Amino acid sequence: MELAADSRLSVSTALGFAAPVLNGRLGGLSEYPFSRLAALLADVTPRCNTAPLMLSIGEPQHEPPALLAQTLAAAPAADWAKYPPTIGTLPFRAAVHGWLCRRYGLPADFVDVDKGILPATGTREALFQVALLATPQQKDGRQPAVLIPNPFYAVYEGAAALAGAEPVFMPATRETGFLPDLDALSPALLARTALMYLCTPSNPQGAVADLAYLKKAITLARAYGFVLALDECYAEIWDKAPPPGGFEAALALEAEGRGQAGGDQGVANLLVFNSLSKRSNAAGLRSGFIAGDPALIKAFTHLRNYGLAGNGLPAQAAAAALWNDDAHVEENRRLYRLKIDAAEAALGGRYGFYRPAGGFFLWLDVGDGEAATRALWGEAGLRVLPGAYFTRSEPDGGNAGRPFIRVALVHDTETVARACETIARVLG
Repeated sequence: MELAADSRLSVSTALGFAAPVLNGRLGGLSEYPFSRLAALLADVTPRCNTAPLMLSIGEPQHEPPALLAQTLAAAPAADWAKYPPTIGTLPFRAAVHGWLCRRYGLPADFVDVDKGILPATGTREALFQVALLATPQQKDGRQPAVLIPNPFYAVYEGAAALAGAEPVFMPATRETGFLPDLDALSPALLARTALMYLCTPSNPQGAVADLAYLKKAITLARAYGFVLALDECYAEIWDKAPPPGGFEAALALEAEGRGQAGGDQGVANLLVFNSLSKRSNAAGLRSGFIAGDPALIKAFTHLRNYGLAGNGLPAQAAAAALWNDDAHVEENRRLYRLKIDAAEAALGGRYGFYRPAGGFFLWLDVGDGEAATRALWGEAGLRVLPGAYFTRSEPDGGNAGRPFIRVALVHDTETVARACETIARVLG
C-alpha cells in the first residue's frame, strides 16, 4: 500500500496521530444492545413451564470438531509456559493463508504469509483496534469519519467514537438490499473518511455483497485514502452459494488493472477479519485473524505489541488444525440449512421472512420489535433482540430497525422448529 502524505493513511500517521481514548467519548454511544435488552425485560417474568430459550445471541451451539480438543491435548505442556509472538506462529499463518487460497481461489503470492496475516483473539478486539489504527487527528482538514452500516455491530460504533472519529451511519434497509448504498456517499464525506466497516454476510440481515459491490468499496478506499475493514465472520455459513470475499474482489481489480497506471495494487487499503467462532463453533477458543495490506499489518503489529496479549501456542496450533480442515465446515453448513428450512416451514410468508443468503440470523418484520420481544419472553420464554437495538435513529427520531427482531438460529433443528412455531403462535 503506497501512501501519500495528505490523501492516504500512512503508517506514521496512523500511529503518530492516533487520538487518545477519553472517557467523555463514551457519552455519545448507544447503550450496548444486550444491556438494553436486559432493561427491557427486567419487569417481565415468563409465564411458561418450559426452560427459557436464548435466541438473542449468536453463540453457536453445535458441537465443536473433535479436532479441536485432540490438538489441544497433544500440545506440549511446555508451550503453555511461553509467551506467543504477536505475529503468530508460522503454522498458524500458513493455515490461514492456505484456507484463503482454497476458499477464494487466490494465487499463493497474493496475500503475504509473513507480512500480510496476524492472529487475533477472535475478531471483536481486532475490529475495535482497527479504528485506533486508522483514525488520524484530522482528515481533509476536518474530524475524520468512520462509515458504519446501519444496522450495525455495536463494536464498530464504540471503536469509532473512542478513536476520536465521527461515526457516520449508512442505511442498509430492504430498499438498498440490506447493504449500504455506496453511490449515496458524497465526495465531501468520503474525503474525510478514515475507515469504512462492511460486514458480509451482514449481521443481522444475512445479505451478501457481490463481487461488483466489493470492487466498488475497494476502489473508493483507494481513491479517497481510507481503510476498508471487511468483517467476514459469517463467510463460511451460507445457504445457496459461497459469498465472495474482499480478496477475491481485490484480485479481480488487479487483473482488470494490469497495464494501467496504478492499476496493480494487490491488497492495498484492505483488511479482512475472520474467526473460528462461527466457522468451527469454537467461540471459546477466541481465535481469528486479520489479513491484507502489509503496510497496515505492520502498523497493526506495532499497535498490538502495546495493547494485546496473544493466543497461547497450543491455541494457535488448534486454530491451525481447524483452518486446515474443511470437512467439518461443510457439515456445519448442512445443519444450518436444515434450521433455515425449519424456520421457513413455520414462518414463510409472514413477518417479511426470507432465507438469509449467509449467516444464521432471521431479521423479522413484526411491526414493533420491542413489543414483540416482551411478548415472546413473557408468554413463551423466548429471548430475541429488538432490531432498534442494532440501528441508530435518524435525527427526526425514526429508526429503520424498530419494526424488526433478530432471531439467532443457533440451537438444534428440532428446538429451532419449535421456537419458530411459537413465534408464529404468540405474534399471530
